[in-house]
Amino acid sequence: MSADTAVATTPDEKPGLKIPAHLAVIMDGNGRWAKARGKLRTEGHVEGVKALRRLVDLSIRYGVKHLTVFSFSSENWSRPRDEVNFIFGLLHRFVASDLATLIQNNVRVRIIGTRSGLDEALSRLIDEVQSKTARNTGLELIVAFNYGGKSELTEATRAIARAVAAGNLRVEDITEETIARALYTSGTPDPDLIIRTSGEQRVSNFLLWQGAYSELVFVEENWPDFGEQVFLKALDEYSSRSRRFGGIESRSP
Repeated sequence: MSADTAVATTPDEKPGLKIPAHLAVIMDGNGRWAKARGKLRTEGHVEGVKALRRLVDLSIRYGVKHLTVFSFSSENWSRPRDEVNFIFGLLHRFVASDLATLIQNNVRVRIIGTRSGLDEALSRLIDEVQSKTARNTGLELIVAFNYGGKSELTEATRAIARAVAAGNLRVEDITEETIARALYTSGTPDPDLIIRTSGEQRVSNFLLWQGAYSELVFVEENWPDFGEQVFLKALDEYSSRSRRFGGIESRSP
């Protein structure tokens, strides 16, 4: 069965299937997918965009409320410059070509991460897609681009320190909620499930604060092969977990 083969039309066809309110995905393995087929790495990134479109469609169909995808890490700058430029161009084309569809599907888009290193045209496009989808009430699609979890926490710490220095916040009033509000994902619940493709079993500086109690599911398939079969395999694994959040009794997502 191929990655695109339909397995179920609705969650109702899979009794006991739990749908995470917030799903996060580390989209890994584009280069390995390409190498295994004797293709250029850039071809793997092109196929990865197609897999992202499939994931967005699946999330809408299965009722996921928030979807966060890790598309470009701040550590990825160490890759060859041509590849970095190609990835940036892919994001530009994805946003530009899919904007109308995202609006039609009532998707709200947020792109999180630092703007450092991004050209002016890409920064303007990010502002445009966020502005044009801001009032949408369906799936919230968060794209972590030029993002790093440690950098996010550092920026949040600086923002809180500035508030203290300005006399707007007392040190003793700093809480976990204070920190959460200072993060890029402020206003969005923490992910219930984080999926990583390509068989690697680490979070790689992704949502370090938000993922403290997330369930982790690692699948062997490379990202371009991600489709409904892999999606449901991960949800089946998630559905079998008992989430206790440090307590004794399990709690629903």
